[in-house]
Amino acid sequence: MLAGWRGPKFRLRGPRVHIRPARRSDQKQWLALRAASREFLEPWEPTWAGDALTPRAFKRRLVKFHDDWRRETAYAFLIFENGSNRLLGGITVANVRRGVVQSANVGYWIGAPNARQGFMAEALQLALDFCFTRLRLHRVEAACLPHNMASRGLLAKSGFREEGLARQYLCINGRWQDHVTHAILATDNRPVVPSVAD
Repeated sequence: MLAGWRGPKFRLRGPRVHIRPARRSDQKQWLALRAASREFLEPWEPTWAGDALTPRAFKRRLVKFHDDWRRETAYAFLIFENGSNRLLGGITVANVRRGVVQSANVGYWIGAPNARQGFMAEALQLALDFCFTRLRLHRVEAACLPHNMASRGLLAKSGFREEGLARQYLCINGRWQDHVTHAILATDNRPVVPSVAD
């Protein structure tokens, strides 16, 4: 299934970053950035598999990403710096629900060398443009650990509203942990980031 697959041909570009689906050619950068950022990322993510930093793990992700795009249930993007095409992190629109709900969840990660430089704030707005303009969703939800002040600040700055505490919501770093839930509606005010799709 993966042979020759380059992913959906889609890119959404802002002033500093662009997001696009992962490709086989991203493997080297992805493995290097995840390895360099492991200590930084592990407290905020599900437990890493034993082979998380291998080409095999990357290929597994590509297969899942391809299947999710095909079924229109989730859309995983990598985040790159414009010009240099340096990999910065990733952002995923997941659990797309239709019918009377018209909503999805968004999750993200940033490499340790790229944190707190405004890259994720821009990438998140590009992902929200994708959700509200392309997918025509009504609501996008996000959740973060209560002590993850960087993520809580990012969501507030991005137009999300805090909605409550979900007890033992996700299994993060090997433990079921409470999460603060956030959401943004298509009609809510949020920062404007000029974007171009190509």
